[in-house]
Amino acid sequence: MSGTEALITVRVRPRSRPGLTLLGDAIVVRVAAAPAGGAATDEARRALARALGVAPSAVTLRMGTRRREKTFAVAGLTREEATVRLRRAAGRP
Repeated sequence: MSGTEALITVRVRPRSRPGLTLLGDAIVVRVAAAPAGGAATDEARRALARALGVAPSAVTLRMGTRRREKTFAVAGLTREEATVRLRRAAGRP
């Protein structure tokens, strides 16, 4: 694997019907988990990995541990590749 890493900022909506939405340039990850104990963050990390088609271990939290807006690093993808994959996962061309 190369040293490529994409930083993705998302807004996490806990206690919601799970899914991924693009609102303009914003990425919203809805998760069923409550925000307590980092459960919503971990569920968002796994959902982001699924949407990007990478292993959950390739997605790590960089900023926003206790905030709804979080920045994740995705190993092995460029920002452009990640954008294309997220648009596809959200049902956008």
